[in-house]
Order: sequence, then C-alpha cells, then structure tokens
Amino acid sequence: MTKTLEASYRPIMDYGEAWALQKEIVKRVDEQKQQETLLLLQHPPTYTIGSQRHPEHLLLSPEQLQAQGIQVFEIDRGGDITYHGPGQLVGYPILVLDGSKGLDLHGYLRDLEQVIIDYLASFGIEGSRKSEYTGVWVGALKICAIGVKFNKCRGRRGFVTSHGFAFNIKSGIQHEGFEGIIPCGIQEFGVTSLEDAAGIQISVEQAARDIIPYFSQVFGYDVSWTDASND
Repeated sequence: MTKTLEASYRPIMDYGEAWALQKEIVKRVDEQKQQETLLLLQHPPTYTIGSQRHPEHLLLSPEQLQAQGIQVFEIDRGGDITYHGPGQLVGYPILVLDGSKGLDLHGYLRDLEQVIIDYLASFGIEGSRKSEYTGVWVGALKICAIGVKFNKCRGRRGFVTSHGFAFNIKSGIQHEGFEGIIPCGIQEFGVTSLEDAAGIQISVEQAARDIIPYFSQVFGYDVSWTDASND
C-alpha cells in the first residue's frame, strides 16, 4: 500500500520556531498520531551548526552577526555549519524508517540527493554527488546541502527523520550569508543556485511545488499538498 505524505510550504519561518515544530511533529509521527510530513519553507538569515562543531568555520564576529541580522543556532543534526536565508528552499522530511525496506540510513541520504538530482535534470542540469561529502553539486559548485537527524522510535524498531535539505534557488544567495562561513567546512568548492545554473527565474514557492513529484517518485509516497503560504 502506498503511504501518504502531508506536504506544505510556508514563505518565511524563524529557525527556532521551525525547529520546535519539527520536534513536535517527530513526536506525533512516532506516536502514530500524525501522518509523515514534509515541511517546505524559507528562513530569515540564519547560520546553523551541526554536530561537527568547528567554531573557526564561522568567519563573522558577534558584532558583525548582529549588524547583518543573522541568527546562529547550534543544533542536533549531522554536519558542520551552513547558511539559511530568503531565496533558499529548505525541506524537512519527517518520515518513518521502520525497516520495511531495510534500515539503510546512508541510503536515505542518497535518496534525498536523488530528489534534487532528478529535479535538476528537468532543467537540463547535471547534478552530481561527491563520494566524500553529502549534498548535491553542479560541477564544482554546491547547490544543495543536506544534514539530518535520525530520532530512534519509542517502543518499536526504526527511526523518525528530521532536518533535511537546503536547496539554493535564487540568484545571488551565494553572495549573501555564505560569504560569512566556510560552508559545511568545505574550502575547495563554491556555492551556486538553481537560477544561476539554469539561467532562469523561478520563485522558491514554485520550486517547492515542482519538487513534490520527484520526492514522491523517489520515496514512494502519495503526497497530500496543503497550502500554508498564507498562515
């Protein structure tokens, strides 16, 4: 039987609010009180630092962060530091990995990458992986960062996923907050966006809607779309 996924898009949500919402949904999904969920949204300028903590990868002083209006959160996903901001599509899949298809946690990361790769292919863009890093590249430029947490289920085998992907959509985003960090601790590769790679203009909301069929195909869900953009 095909599973159903609830998906919604929200234009801008404070990172702290979204993190709290993820935790709430993870609990409800684990308790089987809510369907699996895909939150799609944008954040105001924010740096998040994952479990691989390297303070030296944040290049701005507290005074510079305050002047630029950038918040900083140390969070519970894997990975190093990354930037979130307007013009970037952030996706938080809250899914149950219950062993029905095997508990391949690395496979889950590869599936997230595949969603982005397949979507890029619809624009004639070749997205690629790098064996030593998680994420999606176009040539030598990173277009999508991925960092997740696997929350162990209570009372049954498996995990509930949280956190997810950050997909750069709008041209120019790579010249904003990314210049204040060493993204994901990777110095040898730069950053790009969908608009720059494809030579088009597209809204983040349109990209959120358009990516749904690719997510459905890779993960095998029927997706129920909720328009939360005016909430």
